[in-house]
Amino acid sequence: MNLFQPTYLLFVGFGVLLALAFPVARHIRDEKLRRQYYLMQIITLIGAVVGAKLSVLVGDCHWPWATIDDWQSVLSSGRSITGALIFGFLFAEIAKPIVGYTMPPNDRFAALLPFTIGIGRFGCLTAGCCGGLPYDGWCAMPGAAGVPRYPAQLFEIIFQFTIGILFIVMVKRKIFFGRLFSFYLIIYGMFRLLTEFIRDTPKFFGGFSGYQLISLVMIALGAAFFLKRTVAPPPGWNNFRDATTAGPPARPSLEVSHV
Repeated sequence: MNLFQPTYLLFVGFGVLLALAFPVARHIRDEKLRRQYYLMQIITLIGAVVGAKLSVLVGDCHWPWATIDDWQSVLSSGRSITGALIFGFLFAEIAKPIVGYTMPPNDRFAALLPFTIGIGRFGCLTAGCCGGLPYDGWCAMPGAAGVPRYPAQLFEIIFQFTIGILFIVMVKRKIFFGRLFSFYLIIYGMFRLLTEFIRDTPKFFGGFSGYQLISLVMIALGAAFFLKRTVAPPPGWNNFRDATTAGPPARPSLEVSHV
């Protein structure tokens, strides 16, 4: 895949700009809490970068079960949003007690995330990466070398935009307060688990891909934290439930990862 293809860079760049410009932290009025939020975003970003590459090692290279001879080629290859979501989440959760972070997860960020990923998928669609298996049915689209394939990228664009719209409604109505990102891990994990059957990814485990293994981890992680925060939410979260905007909106530090 040519990561420097103009249309790919255009869509991914637009997704990044949207993430940077959208005021997802405007409800955080206290300056100390806002600085903590930015710190957590940096930690999350570091975890996402690490996880994005590790998931490619598992999903595409079957590491650590298979030996990798050309590490330089692997390290310069793509990255996956599946690992970025998992490790970004884990890095943040591990760091929270260390830095004394007490705010609930930012539901506004969870609502923005599907749109940024969906926009990035348009870049994948134009670049020809992350495509589906060869297929000549009713919804087939021409892929690399003109071979008709399942429109896996288009399916995910529709999924991400639909979830994003749903999450906007949920944020406004405070549904699953503080748990939207955990919920996103569950439903996106399920989506990837199912759509991997039609994606053109290496199948190592008797017809199953490494990304399906990662998807199961994503589902389990999201379900565990969703249940924990439903049964025993931190009491301090109620202080943020009805927070209102005051002062100029802040600009969070976010990134859109290629899948």
